[in-house]
Amino acid sequence: MIVCVGAGPGHLDFLTRRGAELVSNADVVAGFAAVVDVVRPLLLADQQVVTMGYRDQVAKLAEVAALHHAGKNCVVVFMGDIHFSGFQFLERVEKACGHPVETVPGISSAQLLASRGRVCFDETTFLTFHRRGDLTPFKTHLRDVLRAGRNAIVIPRPWDFMPGDVAAYLLAHGASPAHRVEVWENLSRDEAAWRGNLGELEGRAFSDMSILLIRALTPLPTGLEGEA
Repeated sequence: MIVCVGAGPGHLDFLTRRGAELVSNADVVAGFAAVVDVVRPLLLADQQVVTMGYRDQVAKLAEVAALHHAGKNCVVVFMGDIHFSGFQFLERVEKACGHPVETVPGISSAQLLASRGRVCFDETTFLTFHRRGDLTPFKTHLRDVLRAGRNAIVIPRPWDFMPGDVAAYLLAHGASPAHRVEVWENLSRDEAAWRGNLGELEGRAFSDMSILLIRALTPLPTGLEGEA
C-alpha cells in the first residue's frame, strides 16, 4: 500500500483523524523535511522515515517506490491538501510507483485562510503559484479574477513570485492599489503578519511560508439584503 496524505497547513490540530491513523500505522513515512516535521510527533521508533528536498525528490521517491513494491506500507505526506498545491508532487509519486495511488485529502492553507479572513469560497478564487514551469497563464488568471470583482487567495512561489512580486505584477497590469490585502505567515498563528493595501504591498519581504488574501474592491451582495 502507498497513500498520499494531506498533512494540514503546518500544525497537527489541522490533520484529519484518518490522516493521523495512516501516518502512525505506516512502515515508511516520506515527504519534504518540513512536512515530515509536522507529523513527527506521531511517528514511532520503528518507522522508517525518508525526507527529501526539491533537488533530490525524484531519487528519494524512487527509494519509497522500491519499499512500496517490496511490500511496505508507505505514506507520503503533503503540506495542506494534495489537490490544492501538491498536484505536481503527486504526479512524481505516481511516476515513481508506476501506477495511480490512493490520496487522503487534508485541510488546506486556503481553507484556513478563508476562515481567518471570513470570506466565502463562492466569492473567492484560489490560485497557487507553488509550481514548476511558466506562471504566465496563472498570473493572467489572477488579474482577471480581480477584474471580475472576486476575492483571491494566493500561494506565492518562493522566491521569484513572492507577495511583493504579486503586487507589482497586478499594479503593472491595471489593478487598483486600493485592494485590501492580508499576508499570513504560518497560518496556525491567530493574526495576519501584515495588513494593508495592494499599493503598499509592493516591495515588502515575507517568508516562504506565506499566503495572501486580496479582497475585491466591492464586496458581493450577500443575498440577505433587506431582511429584517
